[in-house]
Amino acid sequence: MIPKYFSAIWAAIAPSLGNHLWQSTLFAVVAGLLTLVLHKNHARTRYWLWLAASVKFLIPFSLLVGIGSRLAWSRGSVGTKAGLYFAMEEVSQPFTQPAISMISRATPSTVSPGLFHLVPAVLAVGWLCGFVVVLFVWWARWRRISTAIREAVPLREGREVEALRRLERIRGMRKRTEMLVSRASLEPGIFGIARPVLVWPEGISERLADAHLQAILAHEVWHVRRRDNLAAAIHMVVEAIFWFHPLVWFLGARLVEERERACDEEVLELGNERQVYAESILKVCEFCVESPLACVSGVTGADLKKRMVHIMTERVVRKLDFSRKLLLSAAVFLAFALPIALGVMNATQGRAEAQTDTADAAASAYKSASIRQHQSAGGRNERVGIFFSPYGFTARGASLQTVIGVAYGVQADLISGAPDWVSSEKYDIDVKLPDAADGQKPTGGIGTERLRVMLQAVLADHFKLALRHQTKNLSIYELVVAEGGPKLQEAKPVFTNPDGVNGPEGRLPQKGQMEMGPGELIDQGATLVPLVEQLSWQLGHTVVDKTGLTGNYDFSLRWTPGESEPGMNKLMGFKPATDSSASNESSGPTLFTALQEQLGLKLVPQTAPI
Repeated sequence: MIPKYFSAIWAAIAPSLGNHLWQSTLFAVVAGLLTLVLHKNHARTRYWLWLAASVKFLIPFSLLVGIGSRLAWSRGSVGTKAGLYFAMEEVSQPFTQPAISMISRATPSTVSPGLFHLVPAVLAVGWLCGFVVVLFVWWARWRRISTAIREAVPLREGREVEALRRLERIRGMRKRTEMLVSRASLEPGIFGIARPVLVWPEGISERLADAHLQAILAHEVWHVRRRDNLAAAIHMVVEAIFWFHPLVWFLGARLVEERERACDEEVLELGNERQVYAESILKVCEFCVESPLACVSGVTGADLKKRMVHIMTERVVRKLDFSRKLLLSAAVFLAFALPIALGVMNATQGRAEAQTDTADAAASAYKSASIRQHQSAGGRNERVGIFFSPYGFTARGASLQTVIGVAYGVQADLISGAPDWVSSEKYDIDVKLPDAADGQKPTGGIGTERLRVMLQAVLADHFKLALRHQTKNLSIYELVVAEGGPKLQEAKPVFTNPDGVNGPEGRLPQKGQMEMGPGELIDQGATLVPLVEQLSWQLGHTVVDKTGLTGNYDFSLRWTPGESEPGMNKLMGFKPATDSSASNESSGPTLFTALQEQLGLKLVPQTAPI
């Protein structure tokens, strides 16, 4: 059961996850290319590009696509946009299965259990193990830092505090940063997000001149003003969730590198001498160890050798000129506009295809259709008739939901979202095939697909029916052979359709109908397909044939209707018995018992993606 549960979840999320990872990877690659273009500009610009690539892993483009689908235009030629739409669809969502224009019979996978079904469970366990390992490593490092914070004491005065307050005034910071002195050997760093504090190692001030002290404090002040701890914490969430993606760890390294270089640039722009600033960093490295977590911003992070080279190299850092600002603006615009445009085109394309299919089907799938409200004669045992003939389709006292199920080959539990009258109102329907003349059989075969297309066209033309399909994890029943073997009778030759008329699934009794009523199913010369369909409707859940029986059979199934079979009562409008005669029948078998005793078959509950 557990492997099947994971298989169902995997089948539902795998395409979306694949698309999300592909889109996020592509976004990060584009961001990386932009950083190459801007390698001579300020580091803070490159930092924000890498941070945007990180945050993209937490924001699927499907949200923007959904917004675009609500903004879809209702006019215009779809043909001129179709090529562009499908190209965008293939590039942006390569793992999504192509949509189908008609709902086919929705049945769970019949692949026998094996090692393949264990793959989703193994992947889930593997991801969970990696997730737990990452969290444990960070927890151990965080515990070390938090212990140092608890043992630290506030520093209220001294040249360190005076220098810190002076720098805060210069940078226009209204909220003061508390300073704590710690006995731990950790480097000076900013701890916390909402209320950041500066952890200062005990004894380091004696090793630093005033210029060195001011340079280090200026560096930490910029970490506070830029809210670098918050950005680092966000990326740590990305690393924990997507730990298996190498690009995520590459992004983390680039974020720390550009973060420290951005602070270095800001410190030098304050007027600090390059040599003094470089010496101050080296003195800290000599006395302290680097912070073990990226979300505790220190002064010695990133590649120290490269930082020294950049600090000591006197070069002019370019500001963003008009062309680069235009490039960045275009990139930001496209990042939002392309998913929204895809959603707009997706909705427009689907709507246009539905309209085209509906028009074509209505024009050629049937010759005429007569639809009338059913005049009920009353009575609990009133029967519902659904007939296929060489000339078309006939229904008597059938709900629209029943006809939808026949037209699309699905059961009651697979139809949702319709108004109540779809299942409560009853209709008498007569539909003729387009090539059916009076008294003559139509030319061509009468197969399942042709009959369904005919009914779908009638539903779309007369009821303006519109559908969409999706996959859900549902409760089903598997029909299997009970202990003792099947008790079905082989069909008699008279019921093997000598006239060559074929109905749904290639079967049809000689009179072209299955008799059904409250607690009764009768068919002759049929496979188990109609039985499976009717059981699905009776139970309100999909039934899957696992018997392996492929012959034609005569069967008569009778049972006492109960609350456990709500499907057919809802679809066909049967009412529970309230008279005394019905109470005398209450001792009869349930559907599950009758199926096993009369036909030698059994229903086993399962769960599957449908």
